[in-house]
Amino acid sequence: MDSASILQHPRRNLGSRHRSQADRFVKLARKDPERKDENLAWAEQNAQQAVLHDFTDERNWRCLAEIKHMRQDGEGLSLVLEDLFVVLGRDANQLGQLKGVDHMEVGLELLEAAFLTDSLEPEIWFDKLDAESLDNFASRCKGLDFTDQRANIIYGRRLERIRSAGHEDMFIELVHHLLAHRPANHELWMELGRLHERREEIDQAWLCYDHVQQIRPTELVRDLFLSRLKGAMDGEKAVPWSGPSLETRADFLSRMQNLSHTVSVVPVAEEEVTEDEPINLELKRLQDLIEAGEAAEAFFMARSLFTSGESWAEEWMLKAQSML
Repeated sequence: MDSASILQHPRRNLGSRHRSQADRFVKLARKDPERKDENLAWAEQNAQQAVLHDFTDERNWRCLAEIKHMRQDGEGLSLVLEDLFVVLGRDANQLGQLKGVDHMEVGLELLEAAFLTDSLEPEIWFDKLDAESLDNFASRCKGLDFTDQRANIIYGRRLERIRSAGHEDMFIELVHHLLAHRPANHELWMELGRLHERREEIDQAWLCYDHVQQIRPTELVRDLFLSRLKGAMDGEKAVPWSGPSLETRADFLSRMQNLSHTVSVVPVAEEEVTEDEPINLELKRLQDLIEAGEAAEAFFMARSLFTSGESWAEEWMLKAQSML
């Protein structure tokens, strides 16, 4: 993983360690008024590190918010809440509601209200769901922005909990929204592939494993799947299967591209082209997506073109893949 991915992957031990340090400095600040500002500055620095290392622990967010409040930093508290709502996958339009609010007066209450209705702990979150709220969650998932890796991890864990409760069809439907926004989440692709394999949905399992092996060539999950399928491991009779059809693969990549397009703000080019120049329009679209940083949509589009025999698209697929 790149450095950004490492920082955004929860490491609970480091988060707890920095939170404990922050708590010590807060106690020192209360005991020694003369050095209060200095100790609170150190407390805030450690609290920020706690959230950075483990954004899945509500105590880390609470610690940072309380220190911001103690330092009378209303703007900083506002930024903490805004970042939390991004992690919670809130509708970007709703973030505007935080503007103009007196965060020194109600900021901590907003934080607690967010955790009360939308806990970061998947078990606590799931235990509060009933049939109606589960359906509402499924509807809300389809319109959220999961490009933030932290939101992808939080909702990935929630979907895992939904799957373990027996809602496999809902898991399969919703997990594609997460994967469309963060195609590099190989762990979630792997889990989806295993589920399809267990359900004997061979084509879909192969597509998932193939994607994992595409983005992580050292993970030979697609090849191992083919070995299992052909009975090489159990000594069973070989299964005559050589992969999904081109139409199935193209449809899969097209659907993933459409899902990733839901958060894209890159306008479609309206240039006039002749029927003899279909590649130019597609190439222009890929260029626009890459320049705009829409790596997920560019990746699925380029891979779809490459799978369909457009060899020139491989270069753009690799460019987009390096940006994931």
